[in-house]
Amino acid sequence: MSDPVFAEVSQEALLKIFTIPEAPDSTLGKIEKHLSENLMGFLGEHIVAREKPLHEIEQSFCASQVPESPRYVSDHTEFLLNNLVAHSVHTSSPRFIGHMTSALPYFLMPLAKLMVGLNQNLVKIETSKAFTPLERNVLGMLHHLVYQRDDAFYQRWMHSAQHSLGAMCSGGTVANITALWVARNLLLKPDANFAGIANEGLAAGLAHYGYKRLTVMVSERGHYSLAKAADVLGIGRKNLVAIPTDEHNRIRIDKLREACEKVAADGGRVLAIIGVGGATETGHIDPLPELADYAEEIGAHFHVDAAWGGATLMSSTHRHLLAGVERADTVTIDAHKQMYVPMGAGMVLFRDPSMVRAIEHHAEYVIRHGSKDLGAHTMEGSRPGMAMLVYSALHVMGRRGYELLIDQSIDKAKHFAELIRQQPDFEVITDPKLCILTYRFVPARMRQAIQAATPEQIRRITPHLNALTRFIQKRQRETGNSFVSRTKLLPAHYHREPTVVFRVVLANPLTTTAMLEEILQEQRDIASQAMSLRAALFTEMRELGLIRD
Repeated sequence: MSDPVFAEVSQEALLKIFTIPEAPDSTLGKIEKHLSENLMGFLGEHIVAREKPLHEIEQSFCASQVPESPRYVSDHTEFLLNNLVAHSVHTSSPRFIGHMTSALPYFLMPLAKLMVGLNQNLVKIETSKAFTPLERNVLGMLHHLVYQRDDAFYQRWMHSAQHSLGAMCSGGTVANITALWVARNLLLKPDANFAGIANEGLAAGLAHYGYKRLTVMVSERGHYSLAKAADVLGIGRKNLVAIPTDEHNRIRIDKLREACEKVAADGGRVLAIIGVGGATETGHIDPLPELADYAEEIGAHFHVDAAWGGATLMSSTHRHLLAGVERADTVTIDAHKQMYVPMGAGMVLFRDPSMVRAIEHHAEYVIRHGSKDLGAHTMEGSRPGMAMLVYSALHVMGRRGYELLIDQSIDKAKHFAELIRQQPDFEVITDPKLCILTYRFVPARMRQAIQAATPEQIRRITPHLNALTRFIQKRQRETGNSFVSRTKLLPAHYHREPTVVFRVVLANPLTTTAMLEEILQEQRDIASQAMSLRAALFTEMRELGLIRD
């Protein structure tokens, strides 16, 4: 490896970095050209297919001191190509169907560059003059998508300084925290003898209102960010109560009622009931109208975490799946999921624009009383103008464009589920409600025997099948041709035995049916290589009398 070449350290050289772009034939110039003309081709060419061990990648990023001397841009770019890009995850690949990431529309690349160049800070209107009304407009459009209020409502509230229809966030985690922050502060609000939780703290608020504790209710399919929210807001993770789900991975209302009644009997208060609008693991949607009814009955804040499924509201065909979301006090939606914008574009929407007063903050030097500064109503301070990319995507693709993408992704998931059912050695574990489904490999000789197995037999067989699923998923990831993720579920038809499954997300419009067939064949081929795991499985089956030689 040749010694590094250092750049000149001078006022003139540094000024060039700020004012003069790289030449078109430079490394960076060529990258920009390829990204704008053929993003998928560039990534396919530069991201290495076979996985490199993480400990080897770490060796390229282990220097502990800030570099003393500057490097030439092209040299540094070559380093990034070889050590960062080459070993990054090819999330836009149509064969990368394991997580909630997808290919991005090409027009967002130059717009993202424009956004970075403008470098607006959305905390204050003085650093984001035009971006502030644009962000409020985006929140207004998504608010209308959920709540469908009339034009007069949006004319009155969209750009009101003292109100907000929502808040842009870095993602669903901050959106969920913000929703529960609002709920907490509204519940423990100021009165004649109490200055409010924001001023006096949680312990004082509980004492003043006579509650032993606050709880948040969500199904066992609730996102892990809710545990973070309970922690950050002082509610406590133990007070995030996981309610059992039915055979369709939807919260059981009877169990919810039992849990809430127990909290009340113990002197606690249910702060919020959370409905899942597209579970991360399975894509399922809770019975939102019933949750809204019960939240109203007991006076709890009703929040819907639709970070994944919220974009389904764009589809006239499938909008009904989220019926009841319009009754939520707050709703989380991630634009960087099924709205196909880059990472870092979440949002929380408020049914009542005045709710944000419960979390309003001001500072004389930056977010003053009476200003339209967005930072007054957001958890995060300095933020980039990601709303610009959401705004552009909404306009370039339109509701009808999103509808087409969403309808196709759901159809594709249903087709894949049917394809799996046709295989002698795979089985669907959870059917797709949206475009997520789970399944696993089961040797053909075992399929029928498993269906008739007793709970005890299932208990003894499942660890072997789990080991086989893990082996296939890990080997497929390491090979680098395609990727599915894995998770652990408690399938009702397998007596809620912890079961490791493959999980696929079919939101990428570039994924084809032929690719899905190839992915199954690759998994089948990998399974044939797991000789010892299969042998242990068949030995267990024989001992249980489920198969005979």
